[in-house]
Amino acid sequence: MDKKKPKKVFVQGAIPPEKIANSIANHQSKTNIGAHSIFLGQIRADEIDGKTVSAIDYSAYEEMAENVFHEIREAAFSKFDITCAHIYHSLGEVKTGEICLFVFTSSAHRNIAIEACIYFVEEIKANVPIFGKEIFEDETHQWKVNK
Repeated sequence: MDKKKPKKVFVQGAIPPEKIANSIANHQSKTNIGAHSIFLGQIRADEIDGKTVSAIDYSAYEEMAENVFHEIREAAFSKFDITCAHIYHSLGEVKTGEICLFVFTSSAHRNIAIEACIYFVEEIKANVPIFGKEIFEDETHQWKVNK
């Protein structure tokens, strides 16, 4: 049995809207798909201790993270009857209002696509070694705590 190679997940900087639109457009020819579910993680301008977040600078143990993404993807395909699944996560600086996480799942039926998408997001947040440094408007920074 061939072992699938981990897919490249990381994108330098913000995930551009064109990448999201192209992902959707590329699935129009797949007529066995009846539903897509999309999650877009966007950088919030949180206020922390009187300072406002202006960006998050993401870093990761890339090879390890790619392997964890791959394990999550394989588990999702075993757990859900999905047709396609795509994950993209930012590395480097992403400003408030920009997209840092794009999860796109497809299946014949909506409930499966939605449940699989939720599964991906929760597993990514809990298990992938990605670190975010919050950058404040005054250019100070601190490590982000996932919630």
